[in-house]
Amino acid sequence: MKLPRRRFLHLAAGATALPAISRIAWAETYPSRPVHIIVGFTAGSTTDILARLMGQWLSERFGQSFIIDNRPGAGGNIGTEAVVNATADGYTLLMVAPANTINTTLYDKLNFNFIRDTAPVAGVVRVPNVMEVNPSLPVRTVPEFIDFAKTDPGSLSFASAGIGTTSHMAGELFKAMTGVKMVHVAYRGDGPAMTDLIGGQVQVGFATMVASIGHIRAGKLRPLAVTTATRSPTLPEIPTVGDFVPGYEASSSFGVAAPKDTPAAIVDALNKEINAGLADLNIAARLADMGGMALAGSPADFGKFLADETEKWAKVIRAANIKAD
Repeated sequence: MKLPRRRFLHLAAGATALPAISRIAWAETYPSRPVHIIVGFTAGSTTDILARLMGQWLSERFGQSFIIDNRPGAGGNIGTEAVVNATADGYTLLMVAPANTINTTLYDKLNFNFIRDTAPVAGVVRVPNVMEVNPSLPVRTVPEFIDFAKTDPGSLSFASAGIGTTSHMAGELFKAMTGVKMVHVAYRGDGPAMTDLIGGQVQVGFATMVASIGHIRAGKLRPLAVTTATRSPTLPEIPTVGDFVPGYEASSSFGVAAPKDTPAAIVDALNKEINAGLADLNIAARLADMGGMALAGSPADFGKFLADETEKWAKVIRAANIKAD
């Protein structure tokens, strides 16, 4: 039987609308089962702590469990690859860490492209690093440090938590922008790096606020500046590196991503609730305790941020010829 043209077009339009309707209905019922947030680092790490904080909030808001799934290894790449290869249905998410924007260039061969293969959901927090020195070093400001370092190039060493960490990248960016020559000493984590900095085996560090603040308050380390573009509420009296080195900015930033092609309605629902969490006084206080500043915004905002960070660190890694362990 031949259908009248008007009837045929009506049915065709209805068939075309079905996938869109099903996607909307899917998003309206999301989540109907537990959601896994993959963390590419060990339990107790900053990434893990933030994932648990946001996971609890999302569980309360959606009335469904958000389970933290630690998949440490290869600088966070194992966890990221698990998310990239997961079904794009919103039930597997990634807690994005600074390593994600650094590893894109640091590792020669990855089985994924972080920017291409993930969908940005929401930023969570930006945590400053702190440029700090052993108190025995006769400097109290960034300009004094630069002058002191240039009197005997290469005589000073800076500690990092490991190759490719934000403390390493912050130090390399400082070297590139000031012309200061320092020897990089990579440790296995913030703990050993802080121990040797306090002990005087190395003279300067660019550790995260989380790793630094206790030692600073105890007088064991002298802060010269924070590495973010604005001052930190945790150390409001301490200037930024950028106050003396225009354009300098380095931080440890975290957020949430999903596999690419995750339905936009689900991404938007998650983004809305994460931003609501960042506005919550209890969560804001927890982030402030870490020295963090909320990284609220749309999925597009977070996507642009990640792309910009990836490009920035790519230039530093290539200029310094940094290779992964």
